[in-house]
Amino acid sequence: MNPLSGVLGEAWKLYRAHAAHFLTISFVIYLVAAIITGLLTEFAGFFGALLAAIVGIVAAFLVQATLIKAVQDVRDGRADLSFGQTVSAATPYLGRVALASIPAGIAIAIGFLLLIVPGLILLTVWSLIVPVIVIGGSKALSSFGRSWALVRGSGGHVFGTYVLVFLILIFFRIILGLIISALPALARDGISTVVAGTLVAPFLALVVTLIYYRLYAARSGGASPDAGPGMV
Repeated sequence: MNPLSGVLGEAWKLYRAHAAHFLTISFVIYLVAAIITGLLTEFAGFFGALLAAIVGIVAAFLVQATLIKAVQDVRDGRADLSFGQTVSAATPYLGRVALASIPAGIAIAIGFLLLIVPGLILLTVWSLIVPVIVIGGSKALSSFGRSWALVRGSGGHVFGTYVLVFLILIFFRIILGLIISALPALARDGISTVVAGTLVAPFLALVVTLIYYRLYAARSGGASPDAGPGMV
């Protein structure tokens, strides 16, 4: 039996039920990051562009960690944590998320450059490192093995789910690009980052987090990672 059956439908149901909460989190973080990166890029030259890249990376990690913490919060049907509380709850994991995500991103990129297939494999087996850290409390280095242990045996189902998600995201990006194509480049880039990030990031976080919960339950006989250490 496929443990991920219906996961996209469940993600969409939670997205609609808690859209205001999710969109507020992603919008505020992406908007602040976009304003800072835009100002740095426009007025601070090469050094500003470098700082802007760093700000963008930190914001991406913060969005991931915060949204996953938000998904963990709303799985009981209500949002118990405010925006500030959710960000505060996710912030302690930011360093570990960065330490795991940066080498994972580099390795996956190298895998894509080599033969594509190794990149797809790494992307699949390491796709759960952020929820493993934020929800499971794993250390940065051990998150790779724990993510692989969860995905093992369900790799085809996990990969197929991500393919469907990314097809949806590509379609959305194309539509958004057509809508704002007449705007100046700077405004277009800023709007695309904020709007696409705000709308897309919560759904992607929902899918990844729900995959984590379902595979964890399948591996641990129905136990939840929220209840404490399990079998993986």
